[in-house]
Amino acid sequence: MQMSAPGSGNLYEKSIGAAVRRIEPAKPRLSAGIVPYRFNAAGELEIYWVRRSKKLRFMGGWHAFPGGRLADSDAAVPQAGELPDAQIYRRSGPAAAHPSCALRELFEETGLLAVRGRLPPAAGLDAAREKLLADGLDFAAWLKEHSLHLDRSRLRYAGRWVTPPLSRMRFDATFFLLEWPLEETLQPTVIPGELVFGEWARPAVAVSRWAAGEALLAQPTLQTLRILAAHGVENGLPRLAEFHGREPDAPKAIEFRPAIRVIPLAAPTLPPATHTNALLVGDKDLALIDPGSPWDDQLGPLREIVDAVIGETGGRLTAIWLTHHHGDHVGGVEWMRRVYNVPVAAHAESAAKLAARGITVQRRLADGEILALAGPSGLRFRVLHSPGHARGHLCFYEETQRALIGGDMVAGASTIVIDPPEGNMGDFLSSLERLAALDADVLLPGHGTMIREPARLLDKTRQHRLMREDRILEAWRSGKRTPEAIVAAVYERTAPEARPLAARQVLAHLERLSATGRIDGFHPRRPLL
Repeated sequence: MQMSAPGSGNLYEKSIGAAVRRIEPAKPRLSAGIVPYRFNAAGELEIYWVRRSKKLRFMGGWHAFPGGRLADSDAAVPQAGELPDAQIYRRSGPAAAHPSCALRELFEETGLLAVRGRLPPAAGLDAAREKLLADGLDFAAWLKEHSLHLDRSRLRYAGRWVTPPLSRMRFDATFFLLEWPLEETLQPTVIPGELVFGEWARPAVAVSRWAAGEALLAQPTLQTLRILAAHGVENGLPRLAEFHGREPDAPKAIEFRPAIRVIPLAAPTLPPATHTNALLVGDKDLALIDPGSPWDDQLGPLREIVDAVIGETGGRLTAIWLTHHHGDHVGGVEWMRRVYNVPVAAHAESAAKLAARGITVQRRLADGEILALAGPSGLRFRVLHSPGHARGHLCFYEETQRALIGGDMVAGASTIVIDPPEGNMGDFLSSLERLAALDADVLLPGHGTMIREPARLLDKTRQHRLMREDRILEAWRSGKRTPEAIVAAVYERTAPEARPLAARQVLAHLERLSATGRIDGFHPRRPLL
Protein backbone atom coordinates (compact mmCIF):
# COMPACT_ATOMS: atom_id res chain seq x y z
CA MET A 1 0.00 0.00 0.00
CA GLN A 2 1.45 3.36 -1.03
CA MET A 3 1.04 6.39 1.16
CA SER A 4 -0.09 9.48 -0.65
CA ALA A 5 2.02 12.20 0.98
CA PRO A 6 1.32 15.79 -0.04
CA GLY A 7 4.14 18.13 -0.93
CA SER A 8 7.83 17.44 -0.83
CA GLY A 9 9.84 16.04 2.04
CA ASN A 10 10.90 19.50 3.18
CA LEU A 11 7.48 21.12 3.52
CA TYR A 12 8.44 22.43 6.96
CA GLU A 13 11.55 24.16 5.62
CA LYS A 14 9.61 25.59 2.67
CA SER A 15 6.99 26.92 5.08
CA ILE A 16 9.67 28.69 7.09
CA GLY A 17 11.23 30.04 3.89
CA ALA A 18 7.86 31.47 2.90
CA ALA A 19 7.29 33.05 6.31
CA VAL A 20 8.44 36.55 5.41
CA ARG A 21 5.64 38.37 7.23
CA ARG A 22 6.32 39.34 10.80
CA ILE A 23 3.92 37.99 13.37
CA GLU A 24 2.94 40.49 16.03
CA PRO A 25 3.76 39.30 19.56
CA ALA A 26 1.17 39.21 22.31
CA LYS A 27 0.10 42.60 23.64
CA PRO A 28 1.46 43.27 27.16
CA ARG A 29 -0.96 43.68 30.05
CA LEU A 30 -0.50 46.70 32.30
CA SER A 31 0.84 45.86 35.75
CA ALA A 32 2.71 47.37 38.68
CA GLY A 33 5.05 46.13 41.38
CA ILE A 34 6.68 47.32 44.57
CA VAL A 35 10.11 46.69 46.06
CA PRO A 36 9.79 47.15 49.83
CA TYR A 37 13.12 48.07 51.41
CA ARG A 38 14.50 48.88 54.85
CA PHE A 39 17.77 49.29 56.70
CA ASN A 40 18.39 46.60 59.30
CA ALA A 41 19.86 47.09 62.78
CA ALA A 42 23.36 47.08 61.26
CA GLY A 43 22.38 49.78 58.77
CA GLU A 44 22.42 47.36 55.82
CA LEU A 45 19.93 47.69 52.98
CA GLU A 46 17.40 44.85 52.76
CA ILE A 47 14.57 44.22 50.32
CA TYR A 48 11.48 42.05 50.77
CA TRP A 49 10.97 39.42 48.10
CA VAL A 50 8.48 36.59 47.74
CA ARG A 51 8.45 33.16 46.12
CA ARG A 52 5.55 32.21 43.89
CA SER A 53 3.86 28.82 44.12
CA LYS A 54 5.09 26.19 41.65
CA LYS A 55 1.44 25.58 40.79
CA LEU A 56 1.08 28.96 39.08
CA ARG A 57 0.98 28.85 35.29
CA PHE A 58 3.05 32.03 34.97
CA MET A 59 6.47 32.05 36.64
CA GLY A 60 5.56 29.26 39.04
CA GLY A 61 8.32 28.77 41.63
CA TRP A 62 10.12 32.04 40.79
CA HIS A 63 11.16 34.71 43.27
CA ALA A 64 9.67 38.14 42.63
CA PHE A 65 8.59 41.41 44.18
CA PRO A 66 4.96 42.00 45.20
CA GLY A 67 2.86 43.11 42.25
CA GLY A 68 0.22 42.23 39.70
CA ARG A 69 -2.11 43.36 36.94
CA LEU A 70 -3.90 46.70 36.93
CA ALA A 71 -7.59 46.39 37.78
CA ASP A 72 -10.26 48.56 36.19
CA SER A 73 -11.03 50.02 39.61
CA ASP A 74 -7.46 51.01 40.51
CA ALA A 75 -7.67 54.55 39.15
CA ALA A 76 -10.74 55.25 41.34
CA VAL A 77 -9.19 54.17 44.64
CA PRO A 78 -8.77 57.11 47.07
CA GLN A 79 -5.18 58.33 47.00
CA ALA A 80 -3.20 61.15 48.54
CA GLY A 81 0.21 62.73 48.07
CA GLU A 82 2.24 63.69 45.05
CA LEU A 83 2.62 61.11 42.31
CA PRO A 84 6.35 60.50 41.77
CA ASP A 85 7.67 61.05 38.25
CA ALA A 86 4.21 60.79 36.73
CA GLN A 87 5.40 62.11 33.39
CA ILE A 88 7.70 59.11 32.97
CA TYR A 89 5.20 56.29 33.15
CA ARG A 90 1.98 58.00 32.15
CA ARG A 91 2.39 56.54 28.67
CA SER A 92 1.73 53.04 30.04
CA GLY A 93 -1.84 53.93 30.94
CA PRO A 94 -3.70 56.10 33.47
CA ALA A 95 -0.95 57.39 35.74
CA ALA A 96 -3.03 57.21 38.91
CA ALA A 97 -3.71 53.51 38.44
CA HIS A 98 -0.07 52.39 38.69
CA PRO A 99 0.63 53.40 42.31
CA SER A 100 -2.85 52.29 43.32
CA CYS A 101 -2.30 48.86 41.77
CA ALA A 102 1.16 48.52 43.33
CA LEU A 103 -0.08 49.45 46.82
CA ARG A 104 -3.16 47.21 46.54
CA GLU A 105 -0.99 44.26 45.50
CA LEU A 106 1.44 45.03 48.32
CA PHE A 107 -1.37 44.81 50.89
CA GLU A 108 -2.80 41.66 49.31
CA GLU A 109 0.54 39.80 49.11
CA THR A 110 2.35 41.03 52.24
CA GLY A 111 -0.20 42.75 54.49
CA LEU A 112 1.63 46.08 54.29
CA LEU A 113 -0.72 49.01 53.86
CA ALA A 114 0.78 52.42 53.08
CA VAL A 115 -2.06 54.87 53.74
CA ARG A 116 -2.91 58.20 55.25
CA GLY A 117 -5.42 57.81 58.06
CA ARG A 118 -5.89 55.62 61.11
CA LEU A 119 -5.50 51.91 60.41
CA PRO A 120 -8.22 49.53 61.57
CA PRO A 121 -7.29 46.96 64.27
CA ALA A 122 -5.10 44.04 63.18
CA ALA A 123 -8.09 41.69 63.01
CA GLY A 124 -9.86 44.04 60.62
CA LEU A 125 -6.80 44.30 58.39
CA ASP A 126 -6.43 40.52 58.31
CA ALA A 127 -10.10 40.05 57.41
CA ALA A 128 -9.89 42.63 54.61
CA ARG A 129 -6.75 41.05 53.24
CA GLU A 130 -8.33 37.58 53.23
CA LYS A 131 -11.31 38.93 51.29
CA LEU A 132 -9.03 40.74 48.85
CA LEU A 133 -7.11 37.53 48.21
CA ALA A 134 -10.40 35.76 47.51
CA ASP A 135 -11.58 38.55 45.16
CA GLY A 136 -14.36 39.33 47.61
CA LEU A 137 -13.46 42.87 48.63
CA ASP A 138 -14.27 46.18 46.99
CA PHE A 139 -10.95 47.76 47.94
CA ALA A 140 -11.94 51.31 47.07
CA ALA A 141 -15.15 51.07 49.11
CA TRP A 142 -13.29 49.54 52.07
CA LEU A 143 -10.74 52.37 52.06
CA LYS A 144 -13.49 54.98 51.92
CA GLU A 145 -15.38 53.26 54.73
CA HIS A 146 -12.30 53.61 56.95
CA SER A 147 -11.37 57.11 55.71
CA LEU A 148 -8.10 55.86 54.30
CA HIS A 149 -6.14 57.13 51.30
CA LEU A 150 -3.29 55.23 49.66
CA ASP A 151 -0.16 57.31 50.23
CA ARG A 152 1.53 57.47 46.85
CA SER A 153 4.03 60.06 48.10
CA ARG A 154 5.94 57.23 49.79
CA LEU A 155 6.70 55.60 46.45
CA ARG A 156 9.91 56.05 44.48
CA TYR A 157 9.74 55.38 40.74
CA ALA A 158 12.01 52.43 39.85
CA GLY A 159 11.58 51.80 36.15
CA ARG A 160 9.24 50.39 33.56
CA TRP A 161 9.85 46.92 32.13
CA VAL A 162 8.01 45.13 29.35
CA THR A 163 8.15 41.34 29.10
CA PRO A 164 10.17 40.48 25.98
CA PRO A 165 8.15 38.97 23.11
CA LEU A 166 9.20 35.40 23.85
CA SER A 167 6.12 34.61 25.91
CA ARG A 168 2.41 34.54 25.18
CA MET A 169 1.79 36.13 28.59
CA ARG A 170 3.41 39.55 28.69
CA PHE A 171 3.32 42.49 31.11
CA ASP A 172 4.05 46.20 30.86
CA ALA A 173 5.17 46.70 34.44
CA THR A 174 5.86 49.90 36.34
CA PHE A 175 7.99 49.40 39.46
CA PHE A 176 8.30 51.45 42.63
CA LEU A 177 10.48 51.36 45.72
CA LEU A 178 8.83 51.83 49.12
CA GLU A 179 10.74 52.22 52.37
CA TRP A 180 9.22 50.22 55.23
CA PRO A 181 11.23 51.01 58.36
CA LEU A 182 12.34 48.34 60.80
CA GLU A 183 10.45 50.02 63.64
CA GLU A 184 7.04 49.88 61.91
CA THR A 185 4.56 47.84 63.94
CA LEU A 186 3.06 46.31 60.81
CA GLN A 187 5.54 43.93 59.18
CA PRO A 188 5.16 41.80 56.03
CA THR A 189 3.77 38.28 56.08
CA VAL A 190 2.82 35.82 53.33
CA ILE A 191 -0.44 33.87 53.39
CA PRO A 192 0.23 30.54 51.63
CA GLY A 193 -1.56 30.25 48.31
CA GLU A 194 -0.28 31.98 45.19
CA LEU A 195 2.79 32.81 47.27
CA VAL A 196 4.60 30.33 49.49
CA PHE A 197 7.33 32.38 51.12
CA GLY A 198 8.58 35.89 51.81
CA GLU A 199 11.63 37.31 53.56
CA TRP A 200 13.89 40.30 54.00
CA ALA A 201 17.26 39.84 52.30
CA ARG A 202 20.23 41.97 51.38
CA PRO A 203 20.28 42.51 47.58
CA ALA A 204 23.77 41.03 47.22
CA VAL A 205 22.67 37.88 49.09
CA ALA A 206 19.61 37.57 46.84
CA VAL A 207 21.80 37.83 43.73
CA SER A 208 24.21 35.21 45.10
CA ARG A 209 21.30 32.84 45.69
CA TRP A 210 20.26 33.30 42.07
CA ALA A 211 23.82 32.67 40.91
CA ALA A 212 23.91 29.46 42.96
CA GLY A 213 20.71 28.24 41.30
CA GLU A 214 18.68 28.60 44.50
CA ALA A 215 16.30 31.23 43.08
CA LEU A 216 14.78 31.93 39.69
CA LEU A 217 14.53 35.61 38.77
CA ALA A 218 13.01 37.55 35.91
CA GLN A 219 15.30 40.15 34.37
CA PRO A 220 13.64 43.18 36.07
CA THR A 221 14.03 41.53 39.48
CA LEU A 222 17.63 40.51 38.82
CA GLN A 223 18.61 43.91 37.43
CA THR A 224 16.92 45.75 40.32
CA LEU A 225 18.75 43.61 42.86
CA ARG A 226 22.09 44.09 41.11
CA ILE A 227 21.67 47.86 40.96
CA LEU A 228 20.60 48.12 44.60
CA ALA A 229 23.48 45.85 45.67
CA ALA A 230 26.02 47.96 43.80
CA HIS A 231 24.65 51.46 44.29
CA GLY A 232 22.09 51.51 47.10
CA VAL A 233 18.76 53.30 46.89
CA GLU A 234 19.58 56.95 46.23
CA ASN A 235 22.31 56.31 43.67
CA GLY A 236 20.48 53.31 42.25
CA LEU A 237 17.16 55.01 41.50
CA PRO A 238 18.44 57.02 38.48
CA ARG A 239 19.88 53.82 37.02
CA LEU A 240 16.58 51.97 37.53
CA ALA A 241 14.66 54.84 35.96
CA GLU A 242 16.73 54.44 32.78
CA PHE A 243 14.72 51.36 31.90
CA HIS A 244 11.59 53.38 31.10
CA GLY A 245 12.94 54.84 27.87
CA ARG A 246 13.84 51.74 25.89
CA GLU A 247 11.69 50.45 23.07
CA PRO A 248 9.57 47.70 24.65
CA ASP A 249 9.98 45.13 21.85
CA ALA A 250 13.56 45.87 20.81
CA PRO A 251 15.93 42.90 21.26
CA LYS A 252 17.22 42.60 24.82
CA ALA A 253 19.34 40.08 26.69
CA ILE A 254 17.66 38.05 29.42
CA GLU A 255 20.12 36.39 31.77
CA PHE A 256 18.09 33.41 32.94
CA ARG A 257 21.22 31.79 34.38
CA PRO A 258 24.63 33.36 35.13
CA ALA A 259 26.46 34.15 31.87
CA ILE A 260 23.70 32.45 29.82
CA ARG A 261 21.70 35.15 28.04
CA VAL A 262 18.64 34.67 25.84
CA ILE A 263 18.01 37.31 23.15
CA PRO A 264 14.62 36.93 21.42
CA LEU A 265 14.85 38.08 17.79
CA ALA A 266 11.93 38.60 15.43
CA ALA A 267 12.46 35.99 12.74
CA PRO A 268 10.62 34.34 9.81
CA THR A 269 9.29 31.41 11.80
CA LEU A 270 5.95 29.61 12.07
CA PRO A 271 3.11 30.69 14.38
CA PRO A 272 2.35 30.66 17.20
CA ALA A 273 6.06 31.50 17.57
CA THR A 274 6.96 35.07 16.66
CA HIS A 275 10.64 35.07 17.64
CA THR A 276 13.66 32.79 17.65
CA ASN A 277 15.92 32.85 20.69
CA ALA A 278 19.56 33.63 20.08
CA LEU A 279 21.80 32.96 23.07
CA LEU A 280 25.02 34.64 24.16
CA VAL A 281 26.93 32.46 26.61
CA GLY A 282 30.14 33.05 28.55
CA ASP A 283 31.77 35.89 30.47
CA LYS A 284 35.29 36.03 28.96
CA ASP A 285 35.24 33.75 25.97
CA LEU A 286 31.76 34.22 24.47
CA ALA A 287 29.79 32.08 22.03
CA LEU A 288 26.70 33.14 20.10
CA ILE A 289 24.10 30.42 19.49
CA ASP A 290 21.45 30.49 16.70
CA PRO A 291 21.37 34.13 15.53
CA GLY A 292 18.23 33.37 13.55
CA SER A 293 16.92 36.71 12.29
CA PRO A 294 17.91 37.99 8.83
CA TRP A 295 16.48 41.46 9.49
CA ASP A 296 18.64 44.54 10.01
CA ASP A 297 16.54 45.98 12.84
CA GLN A 298 17.19 42.79 14.81
CA LEU A 299 20.83 42.22 13.89
CA GLY A 300 21.88 45.78 14.72
CA PRO A 301 20.60 45.56 18.31
CA LEU A 302 22.01 42.03 18.59
CA ARG A 303 25.44 43.42 17.73
CA GLU A 304 24.95 46.18 20.32
CA ILE A 305 24.15 43.57 22.97
CA VAL A 306 27.22 41.50 22.08
CA ASP A 307 29.41 44.61 22.12
CA ALA A 308 27.96 45.70 25.48
CA VAL A 309 28.73 42.30 27.05
CA ILE A 310 32.22 42.41 25.55
CA GLY A 311 32.67 45.86 27.09
CA GLU A 312 31.36 44.78 30.51
CA THR A 313 33.40 41.58 30.71
CA GLY A 314 36.50 42.50 28.75
CA GLY A 315 35.78 39.36 26.78
CA ARG A 316 35.59 38.47 23.11
CA LEU A 317 33.24 36.57 20.83
CA THR A 318 35.02 33.35 19.88
CA ALA A 319 32.47 31.33 17.87
CA ILE A 320 28.94 30.91 16.55
CA TRP A 321 27.31 27.58 17.47
CA LEU A 322 24.24 26.28 15.69
CA THR A 323 21.64 23.83 16.96
CA HIS A 324 20.51 22.98 13.41
CA HIS A 325 20.21 24.31 9.87
CA HIS A 326 16.61 25.59 9.65
CA GLY A 327 16.25 29.12 8.33
CA ASP A 328 14.69 30.63 11.44
CA HIS A 329 17.82 29.64 13.42
CA VAL A 330 20.53 30.74 10.98
CA GLY A 331 19.24 33.88 9.23
CA GLY A 332 21.84 36.18 10.80
CA VAL A 333 24.81 33.80 10.91
CA GLU A 334 26.79 35.18 7.98
CA TRP A 335 26.19 38.78 9.00
CA MET A 336 27.44 38.15 12.54
CA ARG A 337 30.35 35.99 11.31
CA ARG A 338 31.58 38.80 9.07
CA VAL A 339 31.23 41.41 11.82
CA TYR A 340 33.23 39.44 14.38
CA ASN A 341 35.34 37.22 12.10
CA VAL A 342 34.60 34.08 14.09
CA PRO A 343 34.17 30.43 13.02
CA VAL A 344 30.78 28.72 12.73
CA ALA A 345 30.32 25.34 14.42
CA ALA A 346 27.56 22.79 13.75
CA HIS A 347 26.99 19.06 13.37
CA ALA A 348 28.40 17.38 10.24
CA GLU A 349 24.85 16.50 9.10
CA SER A 350 24.02 20.22 9.07
CA ALA A 351 27.13 21.37 7.23
CA ALA A 352 26.03 20.51 3.66
CA LYS A 353 22.57 22.03 4.18
CA LEU A 354 24.13 25.18 5.61
CA ALA A 355 26.56 25.36 2.69
CA ALA A 356 23.54 25.46 0.36
CA ARG A 357 22.46 28.57 2.28
CA GLY A 358 25.89 30.17 1.83
CA ILE A 359 27.03 29.39 5.39
CA THR A 360 30.39 27.68 5.77
CA VAL A 361 30.86 25.50 8.83
CA GLN A 362 34.47 25.68 9.98
CA ARG A 363 34.09 23.26 12.88
CA ARG A 364 32.02 20.08 12.98
CA LEU A 365 30.68 19.25 16.42
CA ALA A 366 30.25 15.67 17.62
CA ASP A 367 28.14 14.07 20.31
CA GLY A 368 29.84 14.15 23.71
CA GLU A 369 32.31 16.89 22.80
CA ILE A 370 33.00 19.49 25.51
CA LEU A 371 32.97 23.18 24.57
CA ALA A 372 34.79 25.06 27.33
CA LEU A 373 34.57 28.85 27.61
CA ALA A 374 37.34 30.49 29.60
CA GLY A 375 36.20 33.01 32.18
CA PRO A 376 35.05 33.44 35.78
CA SER A 377 31.96 31.26 35.27
CA GLY A 378 34.00 28.47 33.70
CA LEU A 379 31.12 27.34 31.50
CA ARG A 380 31.51 23.88 29.95
CA PHE A 381 28.89 22.77 27.45
CA ARG A 382 28.50 19.12 26.50
CA VAL A 383 27.39 18.67 22.90
CA LEU A 384 24.39 16.36 22.59
CA HIS A 385 23.43 15.06 19.16
CA SER A 386 19.62 15.02 19.34
CA PRO A 387 18.22 14.08 15.91
CA GLY A 388 14.52 13.90 15.18
CA HIS A 389 13.45 17.39 14.20
CA ALA A 390 16.58 17.58 12.02
CA ARG A 391 19.27 15.00 11.37
CA GLY A 392 22.04 17.28 12.62
CA HIS A 393 20.16 18.77 15.57
CA LEU A 394 22.32 19.57 18.60
CA CYS A 395 21.62 20.55 22.19
CA PHE A 396 24.19 22.08 24.53
CA TYR A 397 24.20 21.13 28.22
CA GLU A 398 26.00 23.16 30.87
CA GLU A 399 26.36 20.57 33.62
CA THR A 400 27.38 22.83 36.53
CA GLN A 401 24.27 24.99 36.21
CA ARG A 402 22.21 22.09 34.83
CA ALA A 403 21.10 24.37 32.00
CA LEU A 404 20.04 22.75 28.72
CA ILE A 405 20.01 24.78 25.51
CA GLY A 406 17.35 22.84 23.64
CA GLY A 407 16.99 24.32 20.14
CA ASP A 408 13.85 22.85 18.59
CA MET A 409 13.44 19.79 20.79
CA VAL A 410 10.51 21.43 22.58
CA ALA A 411 8.99 24.89 22.38
CA GLY A 412 7.29 27.10 24.92
CA ALA A 413 4.00 27.46 23.07
CA SER A 414 3.80 25.07 20.13
CA THR A 415 4.42 21.55 18.85
CA ILE A 416 7.69 20.64 17.17
CA VAL A 417 7.18 19.49 13.57
CA ILE A 418 8.75 16.19 12.50
CA ASP A 419 8.85 16.24 8.69
CA PRO A 420 10.39 13.24 6.86
CA PRO A 421 12.86 12.55 5.44
CA GLU A 422 14.81 15.16 7.43
CA GLY A 423 12.65 14.50 10.46
CA ASN A 424 12.45 11.08 12.04
CA MET A 425 9.92 10.23 14.73
CA GLY A 426 11.88 7.33 16.19
CA ASP A 427 14.97 9.50 16.57
CA PHE A 428 12.89 12.30 18.06
CA LEU A 429 11.36 10.08 20.73
CA SER A 430 14.78 8.65 21.60
CA SER A 431 16.26 12.16 21.86
CA LEU A 432 13.45 13.28 24.16
CA GLU A 433 14.08 10.29 26.41
CA ARG A 434 17.82 10.94 26.52
CA LEU A 435 17.40 14.63 27.35
CA ALA A 436 14.85 13.90 30.08
CA ALA A 437 17.37 11.56 31.73
CA LEU A 438 19.76 14.50 32.20
CA ASP A 439 17.47 15.86 34.93
CA ALA A 440 18.32 19.43 33.90
CA ASP A 441 17.16 22.27 36.13
CA VAL A 442 16.21 24.59 33.27
CA LEU A 443 15.75 24.31 29.51
CA LEU A 444 16.15 27.28 27.19
CA PRO A 445 14.22 26.50 23.99
CA GLY A 446 14.61 27.99 20.55
CA HIS A 447 11.14 29.53 20.82
CA GLY A 448 9.46 30.66 24.03
CA THR A 449 10.57 31.29 27.57
CA MET A 450 12.66 29.28 30.00
CA ILE A 451 11.25 25.91 31.06
CA ARG A 452 11.77 24.90 34.65
CA GLU A 453 12.39 21.23 35.60
CA PRO A 454 12.22 20.28 31.91
CA ALA A 455 12.27 16.50 32.40
CA ARG A 456 8.52 16.68 33.05
CA LEU A 457 7.83 18.52 29.79
CA LEU A 458 10.19 16.31 27.78
CA ASP A 459 8.49 13.18 29.11
CA LYS A 460 5.04 14.69 28.62
CA THR A 461 5.95 15.54 25.00
CA ARG A 462 7.12 11.97 24.41
CA GLN A 463 3.96 10.50 25.93
CA HIS A 464 1.79 12.83 23.85
CA ARG A 465 3.53 11.67 20.66
CA LEU A 466 3.03 8.03 21.61
CA MET A 467 -0.63 8.70 22.33
CA ARG A 468 -0.98 10.35 18.92
CA GLU A 469 0.79 7.40 17.34
CA ASP A 470 -1.68 4.97 18.90
CA ARG A 471 -4.53 6.95 17.37
CA ILE A 472 -2.81 6.92 13.97
CA LEU A 473 -2.42 3.15 14.27
CA GLU A 474 -6.11 2.86 15.10
CA ALA A 475 -7.00 4.95 12.04
CA TRP A 476 -4.75 2.82 9.83
CA ARG A 477 -6.32 -0.41 11.10
CA SER A 478 -9.77 1.01 10.39
CA GLY A 479 -8.82 1.26 6.72
CA LYS A 480 -7.76 4.90 6.41
CA ARG A 481 -4.85 5.14 3.98
CA THR A 482 -4.54 8.79 2.94
CA PRO A 483 -2.97 11.56 4.97
CA GLU A 484 -6.19 13.58 4.69
CA ALA A 485 -8.28 10.77 6.14
CA ILE A 486 -5.88 10.12 9.02
CA VAL A 487 -5.44 13.82 9.78
CA ALA A 488 -9.23 14.23 9.90
CA ALA A 489 -9.46 11.36 12.38
CA VAL A 490 -6.47 12.20 14.56
CA TYR A 491 -5.95 15.99 14.26
CA GLU A 492 -9.62 16.94 14.30
CA ARG A 493 -8.98 20.29 16.04
CA THR A 494 -6.20 21.35 13.69
CA ALA A 495 -6.85 24.49 11.63
CA PRO A 496 -7.14 23.89 7.86
CA GLU A 497 -3.97 25.87 7.09
CA ALA A 498 -1.95 23.63 9.44
CA ARG A 499 -3.20 20.32 8.03
CA PRO A 500 -0.46 19.89 5.40
CA LEU A 501 2.15 19.91 8.18
CA ALA A 502 -0.06 17.59 10.24
CA ALA A 503 0.02 15.19 7.29
CA ARG A 504 3.82 15.20 7.48
CA GLN A 505 3.52 14.28 11.17
CA VAL A 506 1.26 11.39 10.19
CA LEU A 507 3.85 10.22 7.70
CA ALA A 508 6.58 10.35 10.37
CA HIS A 509 4.50 8.22 12.73
CA LEU A 510 3.65 5.72 9.97
CA GLU A 511 7.32 5.35 9.18
CA ARG A 512 8.00 4.47 12.78
CA LEU A 513 5.03 2.12 13.00
CA SER A 514 6.30 0.33 9.92
CA ALA A 515 9.90 0.20 11.19
CA THR A 516 8.78 -1.28 14.50
CA GLY A 517 6.58 -3.89 12.78
CA ARG A 518 3.26 -2.58 14.07
CA ILE A 519 1.83 -2.10 10.56
CA ASP A 520 2.35 -3.86 7.25
CA GLY A 521 2.01 -2.67 3.70
CA PHE A 522 3.20 0.89 4.20
CA HIS A 523 5.51 2.37 1.56
CA PRO A 524 6.01 6.10 1.18
CA ARG A 525 5.58 7.41 -2.34
CA ARG A 526 9.12 8.76 -2.33
CA PRO A 527 12.08 6.74 -1.05
CA LEU A 528 13.62 8.06 2.13
CA LEU A 529 16.97 9.66 1.41
